[in-house]
Order: sequence, then C-alpha cells, then structure tokens
Amino acid sequence: MSNLFQVHQFAELAGVTVKALHHYHRLGLLQPKRTDAGYRVCTVRDPERLEQIVALKFLGLPLKQIRVVLDRGAMQLTDALHMQCAALEEKQRLLSRAIKAIEEAERSIEPGKPADPLILRKQIEVIDMQDAVEMMNQYYSDEAWAKYKKFYEEGPSEDWQAPYREVAASLDEDPASEKAETLAERWLAG
Repeated sequence: MSNLFQVHQFAELAGVTVKALHHYHRLGLLQPKRTDAGYRVCTVRDPERLEQIVALKFLGLPLKQIRVVLDRGAMQLTDALHMQCAALEEKQRLLSRAIKAIEEAERSIEPGKPADPLILRKQIEVIDMQDAVEMMNQYYSDEAWAKYKKFYEEGPSEDWQAPYREVAASLDEDPASEKAETLAERWLAG
C-alpha cells in the first residue's frame, strides 16, 4: 500500500483539491485504482500525469483536448503545443493592441477635466473587437483564418467606413424611401 495514496493524501501532496482530482477522474485524465472497499487511490505514476495536465491547462488547452493529447503520445503533444503557442501569440498581439489603445486614451485625457466619452467608447470597441476576433477564430480552419483574420482585426477598410456610417445613420428610414433605395444601390455597387 506504500505505492498507493488515498485521494485526499495525493491531493495534498500534489497541491490540488480533491474536487479537481475527482473532476480529472470523471474526464478520464487520471485513472484511479480502486481498493477492495471501492475507494479511489492514486499510484506513484499519477504525479507525472498530473504535472502534464496542470502544465497543459496552464497553457490554455481545454481539459478534453488534454486527455486526447496525453493519450495519443508525444507527437500529438508537439502539435498541440505548437497550436497553443500560436493561439497565445495571437492573444498577446491582441492584448498589445488593447494596451496601446489604453495608453493612447491616457495621453488624451487632460488632468482635471472629465474624460471624453468617445475615448471610453474606443476602449470598449477595442475590447469588444478582441472578443469578436477570438470568437470568429473558432469557426475557421487554420488556413482560412490566416487568410481572413485581418478583416476581423482591422475592421472595414476606409472605403467601407463611410457607407457603414451612412447605413447606421439611416436605420430609422423607411426601407421603401428614395433615400434608402439610393443607399442600397450604392451599397450593392460597392
């Protein structure tokens, strides 16, 4: 029994909660042994696997993907690490843009005067854009995302910004009005 640990003992040694271990057991990330009485016990090999789980979780891999990666072996692990590294680099780039936007907002605020609401709006747009970019990335293959991500990151080109503003300003117009029809024709003409 010296090579086996009760779950609470193992959790204490490993620095995780019993709840986390039970969750890892349910997902199949860790395979506990059972005593004759039916209690879960961990073996001396479990710390290595747990260390891998915690490391991959820290890198942002979902638990279900971690199971697949660990079960398939080293080659799959390198692929997963490469993909996660690329995702983290993308996130870092988006965070850098947000930091620059915040710094720009800080520089434009004059001491003792209320902040211009447009500055705050720009901050919210930058943050919302990051969320939208991350969400859209889920729907593309790596090749397609490489091709189309600039459209989500940079937003519409200068040529399209004016038509977007015109459409937004005329949302209350009757769609059958001459103004709305003219706008629709210009929009479709591109």
